[in-house]
Amino acid sequence: MQKPLYKTELGKYYVGNSEELLASGLGKKLKNKIQLILTSPPFPLNKKKKYGNLQGEDYKNWFIGLAEVFSNLLTDDGSIVIEMGNSWVPEKPVQSLLHLESLLGFVKNPNAGLVLCQEFICHNPSRLPSPAQWVTIERIRMTDSFTRIWWMSKSENPKADNRKVLRPYSKQMKKLLKSKKYNAGLRPSEHRIGDKSFLKDNGGSIMPNVIEIEQIDENKEHRVPNIFSIANTKSVDTYLNICKERGFRPHPARMPLELASFFIEFLTEKNDLVLDPFAGSNTTGYCAEKMDRRWISIEAKEEYGLQSKIRFEDSSDFNVENYSN
Repeated sequence: MQKPLYKTELGKYYVGNSEELLASGLGKKLKNKIQLILTSPPFPLNKKKKYGNLQGEDYKNWFIGLAEVFSNLLTDDGSIVIEMGNSWVPEKPVQSLLHLESLLGFVKNPNAGLVLCQEFICHNPSRLPSPAQWVTIERIRMTDSFTRIWWMSKSENPKADNRKVLRPYSKQMKKLLKSKKYNAGLRPSEHRIGDKSFLKDNGGSIMPNVIEIEQIDENKEHRVPNIFSIANTKSVDTYLNICKERGFRPHPARMPLELASFFIEFLTEKNDLVLDPFAGSNTTGYCAEKMDRRWISIEAKEEYGLQSKIRFEDSSDFNVENYSN
């Protein structure tokens, strides 16, 4: 079996084609053992990117075919979480349906046996205006500032616990818990609120399925789960700064640390195994290691694998062991 490019105490990073590796001895070894597949595959973009991306029907057929491969790796209560960006019709100010058709085809693949547990939206208000031609030049479209995240599983009840990713209560809710006073009764929505419905302190409020990577209003109270503190480590700055120092061009489509840490905490427990088959700069592996989960990452381009080791250079907690194939 192929040796990894490097390994840490909890994980291994492989370089190669993920479909080929997962169809080989590695895939057989991982069958029914992965608790979470968390990945952001190449998006169906009109323009060819250095990290590799198919287009049109070729992309859709390739993406749908991944469903069976991934499903075979999952534990009975495991999850697949895929982040997918929007796509546009080439040279037209018209949004394509390719990304939606690809996701629908993936979850409906008859050989995979998957269900859609929930859709999430990841909003990044700092994203550069795109598509530039229609947004900043001709000014006829709005900035495309979100990605879709589909959470899928072979089970209707996969392992999950939203109590692990609670948001801190708002100031208003903290005040209510202290005063124990609020307006109970029938709401315009026809929901009836009991006089004790909101008096229990659950340690925080349940996250919505819209995840804000950065807050839009700086004056607004920023309420994100405590696990998002992973994103506030110096890992991002370290990664970018060392890439610059060593003359590397950073991976252009890195998954936000906030996103990876959220789903790892929500859908796994310590020592569970997490897989990212399109690892790039290894955001998934880094967050999994920080959160005491085992991990496997696969990336087609060795240069991104070499870059990804930078993520583990910000802490003496990590012991990276290199291999040569």
